[in-house]
Amino acid sequence: MIIYKDYLTVKRAVRLMLTVLFVASGMSLYAVASGDLDVKLVRVEDKNKVDVFIGGKYFTSYQYPVDIEKPFLFPVIAPNGSVITRGFPIEPRKGERVDHPHHIGIWFNHGNVNGLDFWNNSSAIAADKKDEYGHIAFQKIIKALSGKEGILEVIANWNDNKGNTLLNEKTVYYFSGSGESRTIDHITTLTAVNGPVTIGDSKEGLFAIRLDRAFEMPSNEPLIFTDEKGNPTTVGVIDNNGVTGMYISASGLKGDAVWGTRNDWVLLTGTKDNVPITIGIFDNPKNPGYPAYAHARGYGLFSVNNFGRSSYDPKMEKMTFVLQKGQSVRLCHRFFIQAGGEVTSERANKIFEEFSKKY
Repeated sequence: MIIYKDYLTVKRAVRLMLTVLFVASGMSLYAVASGDLDVKLVRVEDKNKVDVFIGGKYFTSYQYPVDIEKPFLFPVIAPNGSVITRGFPIEPRKGERVDHPHHIGIWFNHGNVNGLDFWNNSSAIAADKKDEYGHIAFQKIIKALSGKEGILEVIANWNDNKGNTLLNEKTVYYFSGSGESRTIDHITTLTAVNGPVTIGDSKEGLFAIRLDRAFEMPSNEPLIFTDEKGNPTTVGVIDNNGVTGMYISASGLKGDAVWGTRNDWVLLTGTKDNVPITIGIFDNPKNPGYPAYAHARGYGLFSVNNFGRSSYDPKMEKMTFVLQKGQSVRLCHRFFIQAGGEVTSERANKIFEEFSKKY
């Protein structure tokens, strides 16, 4: 007879026995490791990034390079080890699309702030056009805490091309995970700094990810992809092998029909490395413009937007959100990944309810 001296020993023993049972029965190991995993944040200041590890596995990095117009999370790794983000333009991979160089990893910005376009700014914009665009300038890391929940708090400024600050941004990332899933809660507070700031109606926003080709929807259009050296190549006949993406919305729509609709949540399903993977973005009832519009494109852009309205539905009145000097607005979004198994609508609703109560 074995006597266990502490709770952790018992917990490990139970998990080991469950693992043996699941392997014997042929069931998914993802269902075994369902407890919270430790999260470790590692600052790498010489490379302008913070690496995030969950359960000892690399998950993502918060990156703030000085030569790119916004901070972002890149790459993003699913629990099974699959890379779910597109590599272009930072680390182009063979067979990728090379459109929209401003689509990098996971990011947060908008296409109309005092008339400036923060969304579309990138190295592709000519110097004589830059005054029409804004960029988000990283300022400092307030905290980077490891634990059962990793907490990263950062400060950035939304500036015009001359360096004048429109908005101060304080964002807190809450990272967590289990054996089968990863979660990022993205909580941003925007404060008008030097005068009134108008966040205008634009479909180009707000909380977004650009995904690997496996999560695109199959297409028959001629497109431009990268070769093995990262060079753009026009492909007239599309090879949809391994392209398995499908959007599913809280309102019950699928595929292209999801774009421009308002939802508590939207899921994107796909298969990579022979593992079914579900990616979800969740809005929050406390956000302005709730429920957010889905800016969900079949070519791999997956975004939700609280500041678009007539841009998606011309019958609607334009969205105009004004912050007077010193006023703030908070926006809360959740990003979720699960590898293996199905995320049902009932499960998604429960995640939404939990997220709604947490913030």
